[in-house]
Amino acid sequence: MPASPATTSAAQRLEWRLLASPLLIFLLLFLGLPTLVDLVYSVSQVDFETLRSPALSGFSNYLDVLSDPGFWEAAWFSLRFGLVTAIAECLLGLILAIFLAPLLAKRSWLMAPLMLPLMVAPAMIGLMYRLVLNEFVGPVPNYLFAWFGDSPAFLDADTAFWTLCVVETLQWTPFALLLFYAAYRSIPDEVRQAAAVDGAGAWQTLLRVELPLMAPTIGVGAFIRFIDGFRVFDNVYTLVGSGPGGSTTSMSIYIYEAFFKNGEIGKAIAASVILFIASFGVLFGLIGTARRRTA
Repeated sequence: MPASPATTSAAQRLEWRLLASPLLIFLLLFLGLPTLVDLVYSVSQVDFETLRSPALSGFSNYLDVLSDPGFWEAAWFSLRFGLVTAIAECLLGLILAIFLAPLLAKRSWLMAPLMLPLMVAPAMIGLMYRLVLNEFVGPVPNYLFAWFGDSPAFLDADTAFWTLCVVETLQWTPFALLLFYAAYRSIPDEVRQAAAVDGAGAWQTLLRVELPLMAPTIGVGAFIRFIDGFRVFDNVYTLVGSGPGGSTTSMSIYIYEAFFKNGEIGKAIAASVILFIASFGVLFGLIGTARRRTA
């Protein structure tokens, strides 16, 4: 006698729970427990000497963070940096993906050298440009002095932000190129042929057919690059650190310095919790917007 639909459904639910249980246990042990400890530390007065016996202090750490001008300056820097680099990388990656598509379709091996910047550690990129742009021994200022008689200070308070944006864009534009090229190549040729039959030219096909079809991929790529730019740490820290007068202090650098340099563990963790909550708020807002548009 065949099993009833209710019995089959119950067996499937049991199977799914058994299959998901290892992942759930892993998340509870390696993510849930540290998160719980961080939440306790964020409402405690704690330093390296009292890690095992934190003294609860309520929400004073959160108030200290929110009343600290340095926190808001770091948040503003990270927001600007994430937006500028995400827009620049996605725009350049999209242009290169469309422009190089015929060449890459015939010689796919050219994609390998284009991806080389992604293979270099961001900290190494920061060290490389710290040497290249150094105003005393760097080759770029040296040649600018030799050719034009003057050279800008690439790493001072007025120009360090834009220098960092250029360095970040140069390294991560290949990621956007790879992502958008895959989306561009996945568009069926029949769609382009149908647009040509309807009398659409190259620009009309690009603007009205190809870009709308690539829009979800462009949105995902921009979001990924914004998140990565917002939490930037390694290449900024190795290139200029917190910068002149703290002008290049990102959120990650702010938390790092509060934790390791100042020993304000509770304040550093409170700042990371605030950043975590804000990130989830933005994420859920984007998901809700996407669902409403889909509906």
